[in-house]
Amino acid sequence: MEYLPNGLSLELAPGTFPLSTDSMALAHFAALPKNARVLDLGSGCGTLGLLLCSRWETCSVCGVELNPTAHQAALENIRRNQLSCRMESICADLRSVSETFSPGQFSCCISNPPYFSGGPASKRLPLARREDSCSPKELFQAAAWAVKFGGDFFLVHRPERLAELIAQGSLAGLEAKRLCLVRHREGAPVNLVLLQFRKGAKPGLIWQEWALHHNDGSPTPIYQEIYHRKES
Repeated sequence: MEYLPNGLSLELAPGTFPLSTDSMALAHFAALPKNARVLDLGSGCGTLGLLLCSRWETCSVCGVELNPTAHQAALENIRRNQLSCRMESICADLRSVSETFSPGQFSCCISNPPYFSGGPASKRLPLARREDSCSPKELFQAAAWAVKFGGDFFLVHRPERLAELIAQGSLAGLEAKRLCLVRHREGAPVNLVLLQFRKGAKPGLIWQEWALHHNDGSPTPIYQEIYHRKES
């Protein structure tokens, strides 16, 4: 059991993706409008939905998850946290969102997708680690269908895929507007990229950088914000 801000909790089913820095950083990076209707593409146990609901009191989140075990865990997390009026989970393939939702139905989309295009599949997390069921092209096509004109798509991924992600977003009509490079330690290589795309927007990219730890290993202010911790 993981305990989240504002009294929420997350239970992870066996074989599902754990709570990670990726999800914590992405939820902090996301900027939602008031009364946002958010679609979480590849939502797992509902991690991002819970984090968003704990931070944004007026948002609602619909998760689309292919793995039945993760979907059932998400339903239980929603029930236990008494969020049925704000969260839902649908067991479906994100590649079929055009058959499930009307175009432009959501004000925002968000995703912590599989990062790897090849290599051996993980025995423990075969769908969560490798993009067999969710290529960047398919992910952006789903987000572009679901989000309204002027709406945003928030994404976390690996830095080596950055050029591909921006190119695929542009092909889908989603313009990269904000980029954050995340390092685990000051001066270390970039470990993650956080991206905000906007449907129908003009070019213009804002650049940010976060380091989660100082060189002595102590947490930085942004780490404190992401994990909702205060310095002693």
